[in-house]
Amino acid sequence: MKAYGYIDADHVGMIDYAPMPKVTPYGALLRPVAMAPCTSDVHNVFDKFSPTRKPSGWVLGHEAVGEIVEVGEMVQDFHVGEIVAVPAITPDWRDRGIQEHNFTHPKGTPFSGQRLCKSYPGVFGEFFLMEDADTSLAKIPEGVTIEQALMCVDMVSTGFTGVNNANIQFGDWVCVIGIGPVGLMAVAGAKLKGAARIIAVGTRSNCVKLAREYGATDIVSYKEGDIVEQVLALTDGRGVDSTIIAGGSDEVFGQAIAMTCFGKGTISNVNYFGKADCLEIPKLALGRGMGGKTIHTELTQGGRVWVERLMAMVACGRFDPGKLITHRFYGFDHIEEAMFLMRDKPDDLIKTVVHVDWEKEK
Repeated sequence: MKAYGYIDADHVGMIDYAPMPKVTPYGALLRPVAMAPCTSDVHNVFDKFSPTRKPSGWVLGHEAVGEIVEVGEMVQDFHVGEIVAVPAITPDWRDRGIQEHNFTHPKGTPFSGQRLCKSYPGVFGEFFLMEDADTSLAKIPEGVTIEQALMCVDMVSTGFTGVNNANIQFGDWVCVIGIGPVGLMAVAGAKLKGAARIIAVGTRSNCVKLAREYGATDIVSYKEGDIVEQVLALTDGRGVDSTIIAGGSDEVFGQAIAMTCFGKGTISNVNYFGKADCLEIPKLALGRGMGGKTIHTELTQGGRVWVERLMAMVACGRFDPGKLITHRFYGFDHIEEAMFLMRDKPDDLIKTVVHVDWEKEK
């Protein structure tokens, strides 16, 4: 079958992938009807420090809405022909760590909950396999579009995971660092959680505009000075109750600590930090280790129930993640064009989607 994946170091392209995936008793075989390259895919291919780089011929992708073409004999809730959302995180729900509520790293090893494009092939193929359909696939509610569902599987999921871990209370002041698609969803989630003031850190005009639509009350730009000083000035020197890191280079980790208040502040990170260096923690900003600040780092949540709950909020009109999409392509062969847009990040990009009509692909 045709797929998009690794060719060799720093090179990706169309590959002939064999063998064809075989459906498992609890599994489902799908073909993608909409796919979205992710910054994580870019890291996996082009970041030489990434621990997830795979051998030649490995299929990429973990964001998809797919059509079910075959189900195993033990599948109860899904049927052939159904269009479903595919969560980016699909752990083995029979792992011991699941019963310890370790849903993202259930084997005790990093990213073991993210099996797509890690321990088994990704979704950028003519067909792909989900080994446990009833626990991993998500039903799309009436009124939710394919594009909205696609944004929920990773962008909404990651942004809202950052919000969940930020311990936001009604009336809190929150800062979101990085307002790409994940950060924008963190802004939307913080508003839904009851934050009173939401400070968004970013510079691109389309992202700033959308951040305000999703609930940001203030915009801070690193081009206008030190972001810590700007946030502290906005909060009369106290700092925000919660800071969500959704983008930025290594230095934003320390900046997030410095702009978060003492005694009850929470720093919630869902950002990927590249390279092999250590992240620096400013001692004074952490109260020399006794500042009462909580640091929470996490991979996005996954699984059927979580993604179905996110889509339920979309169906009820709480927010619209479809606004994230700025670039659309039609046809499987456009996946590379979409992938390189995510790598190069032109100023007008937020998120790109590839739609596939398999009748036209024949």
